[in-house]
Amino acid sequence: MNVEALDLLATSVFLVNERGHIEYANAAAEDLFGRSRKQLGGHSAATLFDTPENIQSSIDRAAAGRYADVRQLASLRRAAESVEVAVTTVGLTGQRWPVLIETREIEQRVLADRNHRLVDEIEAHRELLRNLAHEVKNPLGGLRGAAQLLEAELPSAALAEYTQVIISEADRLQALVDRLSGPQRVPLNARPVNIHEICERVCALIQAEFRNDVTILRDYDASVPDLKGDAARLMQAVLNVARNAAQELVARPDGPKTEPGVVTLRTRVARQVMLAHRQHRLALVLSIIDNGPGVPDHIRDRIFHPLVTARAGGTGLGLSLAQDFVQQHGGIIEFESRPGRTEFRLVLPMEPAH
Repeated sequence: MNVEALDLLATSVFLVNERGHIEYANAAAEDLFGRSRKQLGGHSAATLFDTPENIQSSIDRAAAGRYADVRQLASLRRAAESVEVAVTTVGLTGQRWPVLIETREIEQRVLADRNHRLVDEIEAHRELLRNLAHEVKNPLGGLRGAAQLLEAELPSAALAEYTQVIISEADRLQALVDRLSGPQRVPLNARPVNIHEICERVCALIQAEFRNDVTILRDYDASVPDLKGDAARLMQAVLNVARNAAQELVARPDGPKTEPGVVTLRTRVARQVMLAHRQHRLALVLSIIDNGPGVPDHIRDRIFHPLVTARAGGTGLGLSLAQDFVQQHGGIIEFESRPGRTEFRLVLPMEPAH
C-alpha cells in the first residue's frame, strides 16, 4: 500500500496494528483530531472516540478477518467541542497493517452543499440589487440636476436651504446605489500575499477605532505560507468582518465594560478542503472570533445578503461585500454563533483545485 497517497484523501485514515494502536495517520486525520502524526502514532485508536469499546470491538473483528467492513456512528472530542463522525473499519489482507479506519465528519458534505447553495443565493440577491440600482441611478441624477437648476432661480438664500437638502439627500442615495451595485468586476491584482501582514493592519485599524472598548488577540500559525490574491480586496474583507465583530461588542446590551470585548484573529492551514465542489489540497482558514451576544436567529440564514443587519444604523453591506471579495478568490466565509462566541471563518484556497 502506498501510504503517501492517503495524504491526498479528504477523509481521516488510520492504519492500525492488531492491537488497535495507530501506526500511520494521514494529513486529514491530523486536522480532524487536532494532533500531529507523531502524537497520534502508537496511540490506541479506540480511545479517541466516545465509545471506545465499540470501536475496539470492530478493530478486533476486522483484524481477525471476521468482518471486512464495519460502519458505525460515533463522536470525538476536539478543542472542547463534540464532533459527530462516521467510522468505517476495514480489514486488510496481505498488508503490513491489518486494519484501516476511516473517520468522516457527518456534516462535511452537508456543509459543502450548504455553502454552494449560499453562493448561488447571494449572487441572485446581488443581481437583483444591481438591476434595481441601475433603474434608480438615472432618475436620481435628474432629481439632483433639477434641484441645482431650481436653486439658481430661487430669490432668497433661505429657500436655497431646501434645495440643498434635496441635493445632499440625492448624493447620499447615489452613494448607497453605488454600494448596492457591488464591487467592480475587474480582474484580481493577484500577487503573493502575507495574510499575517493583512491581519496586523486590520488589528491596528480596529484598535485605533475602538480603543479601550475592544481587546485584539492574535493566534497565528507562523507556518502559513503566502497565498496568491488581491491584497486590497482581502484587506477589505478581513476588515469588514473584524469591524462587524467589534461593533457588535460595543453595541451589546450589557455594554463593553461589563465583560471585556475580545476579538481574536486566528490563522490555520486546512488540508483537502472542498470549495464550490472543487477539492483543494491546502486552504487558509482565517477565523475572526468574538465573545459578543451572537448572531440573532432571525438573520442567520440571510446574514451575507445585502442590506441585512440587526444593528441600528448598520447598512448591511459589510459582510455581503466581504463574502463577495472572498468568493472572487475561490473561497467562502462560514460562521458559527452562539451567545458568548461567534466565529467567522474566511476559507481561501492556497493552490489550484484538482
